[in-house]
Amino acid sequence: MIGNPASTPAHPPHRYTLRVYYEDTDAGGIVYHSNYLRFAERARTEALRDMGIPHAALVERFGLMFVVRRIKAEYLRPARVDESLVVLTQPLAVGFASATLRQTVAGLADTGVEDGFGPRAVLEVGLAAVRLGDQRPGRLPPLWRETLLAMLAGRETEG
Repeated sequence: MIGNPASTPAHPPHRYTLRVYYEDTDAGGIVYHSNYLRFAERARTEALRDMGIPHAALVERFGLMFVVRRIKAEYLRPARVDESLVVLTQPLAVGFASATLRQTVAGLADTGVEDGFGPRAVLEVGLAAVRLGDQRPGRLPPLWRETLLAMLAGRETEG
């Protein structure tokens, strides 16, 4: 598995649930590998929004955007058509112009509890904040950085 379990933050990860549709799968009804990237992108967007630091506000207010700098993906077990999944998102590191997130895609039983079969995929995503105009690195605004750091440290932010 990607990452060191000892470095996993104590704060609960953000949870984003979804269902696998036929369009997400290959001819055998198994989720096509690149679709895990789409699932992770949606989950990251919702995690930022739910933390009160939406990506759209970063763009509009500060002329910055997050871009994916690198992804490490480990596919552990197939997800199949009509299966319910949960994407767990948590920061692993936060810099002045970057963040690294771990995103775990796991099965979700209809009861809302992980299905016990373990993760389907684990992604480690390196994000960089870049300026819209010249695509050069830009410092994260304080609220964005503080919120990510608080989640990393297992504290809730105030405000």
